[in-house]
Amino acid sequence: MRFAHRDAVPADLPRIVEIYNFAVATRESSCDLEPATVDSRRASFAQHSPDHRPLWVAEDADAPDQGVIGYLGFFHFMNERPGYFITADLAIYLHPGYQNKRLGSYLLVEAVRHAPSLGIEVLAVTIFVSNEPSIQLFSRHGFERWGYMPRVARLETIERDLVMMGRRVD
Repeated sequence: MRFAHRDAVPADLPRIVEIYNFAVATRESSCDLEPATVDSRRASFAQHSPDHRPLWVAEDADAPDQGVIGYLGFFHFMNERPGYFITADLAIYLHPGYQNKRLGSYLLVEAVRHAPSLGIEVLAVTIFVSNEPSIQLFSRHGFERWGYMPRVARLETIERDLVMMGRRVD
């Protein structure tokens, strides 16, 4: 399977929201309790730009008719405080039909490769401790555990611990 990625455009937003909502439903990789809507995600979408904190969509190069099959976002770390601008908080979400097919690895390799050109020296991510596949993905790509936060999230009756992982890219 071959993958490609590009900067997201507004027309991608419905599919991005659809993919994100798969994650919301699993309670394994999002703290949102209700599905997102396109309208609720417009402001977040608008904060991304190709040369600063891009939002990429992935496509199956062998089956382009599938459309967007996943996405990766570079987000500001720690509430946009300027001293943290060298660090990006990553988010990767994949369509369930493309999980465990190396799409996450593809996107992560591309993020590490492109980060320096975006002025990013450090990549960080927070993951539910119960989400072992994501922890393994980031570990395989040189991310180390930098912190552990017990019971910091509650999804209805389910409490979640978080692990922070990160790596330098320079």
